[in-house]
Amino acid sequence: MANPAKAKKQLGYFKFGSVLFSTTLSLFIVGLFGIILIQASSLTKMIRENIEIQVFLDKELSQKQLADLRKDLAERPFVLRTEDSLYLRFISNKEAAETFIKNTGEDFTEFLEDNPLRDSYVFSVAEEFQSSEQLTLIAKELETQPGVFEVSYMTDLVDSINKNLFKVSLIMGGFILILIVTVIMLINNTIRLALFSQRFLIRSMQLVGATRGFIRKPFLVRAFIFGVLAGVLASSILFGLLEYTKGNIEGFAALQNTELMLLLFAALTIMGGLLSGFSTLRAVNKYLNMSLDELY
Repeated sequence: MANPAKAKKQLGYFKFGSVLFSTTLSLFIVGLFGIILIQASSLTKMIRENIEIQVFLDKELSQKQLADLRKDLAERPFVLRTEDSLYLRFISNKEAAETFIKNTGEDFTEFLEDNPLRDSYVFSVAEEFQSSEQLTLIAKELETQPGVFEVSYMTDLVDSINKNLFKVSLIMGGFILILIVTVIMLINNTIRLALFSQRFLIRSMQLVGATRGFIRKPFLVRAFIFGVLAGVLASSILFGLLEYTKGNIEGFAALQNTELMLLLFAALTIMGGLLSGFSTLRAVNKYLNMSLDELY
């Protein structure tokens, strides 16, 4: 059985538990904030998909005229589309009447012989066209089209969404910057403290003629392995937390983005290895450059 006292004298040794725990905790915090950003991005996308423009049509348009209008709208770049969906739908005046009666509880057909509501096309706006200025231009352009009676959208809602999303982005950007700096400092200080007990062994190796590269190698290899392991552990904990949350919070699964989550977990693993390796390199170089008096 290996003697613990001898193990501590091995080149490249530093405390496994404290370094692994601190690095895992740091990466977990970064990953947790990364998940919040991903969820916020998904929520923002869902909110933006609800920014709609309603194009009210002239009455008694023929089926050909309706089809031509749909074709024209479908080709416009400001209409939101994905690989498998076009966010454009037709609402007849009958459907509009049924929705109005359902929402208000008032049946206007009882005292009006004619349905005053109009057929309309409703489409979601692509993200790059969602500023107030662009929406105004789109509305003016569509109102000049034959068969279009009026174009409507919720101006106040659009302004509110854009202003609030900008404020949230600034706040979250500041948090990210602070978090990254804090995590780097935490990992760096943890490894420096862990290597403190090795400073005399590093000097001894220098005195017997070992090269800097030979001295650094075992420390860097061990630190990189610890960092990668910490990244894997942090990712595993976050994955378990996500699965638990999905099963207990209704609607949470709709905000999931599997591809971004996998990228985040891969980034945490790589970040753990690189940060641990970089911090170890700095710490070892510091002790390599110290004079004997400074080591004491």
